[in-house]
Amino acid sequence: MIKSVFGNTKEGVTVYKYKLSNSKGMRAVVTNYGAILVNLIVPDKFGVPEDVVMGYDTVADYESNPCFFGSTIAPSANRIDKAKFTIDGVEYNLPVNDGDNNLHSDYSSGAHKRVWDAEEVGENSVKFTLKMKDMELGFPGNKVFTVTYTLTEDNELKIDYTGTSDKNTLINPTNHSYFNLGGHGSGTAMNHIMRLECDRYTVVREGSIPTGENAPVQGTPMDFTKAKRIGENNNDNFEQFDITGGIDHNFVIKDYDGTLKLFATVEEPNSGRLMKVYTTLPGVQFYAGNYIGDMTGKDGASYGYRGAFCLETQYFPNAINIPSFVQPVFGPEKPYVSETVYKFEI
Repeated sequence: MIKSVFGNTKEGVTVYKYKLSNSKGMRAVVTNYGAILVNLIVPDKFGVPEDVVMGYDTVADYESNPCFFGSTIAPSANRIDKAKFTIDGVEYNLPVNDGDNNLHSDYSSGAHKRVWDAEEVGENSVKFTLKMKDMELGFPGNKVFTVTYTLTEDNELKIDYTGTSDKNTLINPTNHSYFNLGGHGSGTAMNHIMRLECDRYTVVREGSIPTGENAPVQGTPMDFTKAKRIGENNNDNFEQFDITGGIDHNFVIKDYDGTLKLFATVEEPNSGRLMKVYTTLPGVQFYAGNYIGDMTGKDGASYGYRGAFCLETQYFPNAINIPSFVQPVFGPEKPYVSETVYKFEI
């Protein structure tokens, strides 16, 4: 592991980055600003390494980061209807930052915009820790979050999460990395071939708020139970796409039981890179990059519309307000623990 200075925040706090590497030519760079994944460098079928995640070169850009590139989202990822929820008979109100709703906890003060404590816990493993006080951002409980990144000799990037609280609270973190297995600046990601072990998806209404229905993917553009191009049906005339602009939905991971399961296999044909994704969580937000605007990323690369995709592992959006969904409530008697793994092959 190599630790180096990444830069300084607007407040003058020094931020560090940590480079993890293995003997297979794979490297990951993470920073204690936002517990963000900055680089993920993977060799292709010819042995040529490329960075396969979107991001920025400076701390200042991450202090803006309108698309949440590489970010750890916490306490709660995705959307909360009307920016409020009730636990143990008490109603809690969150920032209203996405129409009438809450998205990703808070734009300016969520976990992705804070400097975390860092601890090197192995040759290729670093743990980030962040504390949030009772009622910060509207969430009850004095909370401690950890995110541990580990790069293995099997070309796996493991992300392990924990969360504790002295009150029952909503905890639903995720990583918001944007992947393009051809290289982060290589253009459209719609030619990637994807298969999902998900036979249902979460139907949404206006504002991308779940209705409570998990509908079959069969016969819809949401069906990735057989491998196909990400963009094959992403422009179909489909009522859900009138709301989301294309695929931007929670998919229900088949046979969820809290153990680590393979749920996605993605291949980029030109490079030969294959990514398998595993999680212990019940859902994944598959986002096809429908709202990536034209911008400049790392190394001067041009980013734009559908130039990457996200697979954000999670409890279902707005689950806290839908009793039939698996509940993301954790507290003194029940800590939050999850793992997501991105494994690369040729």
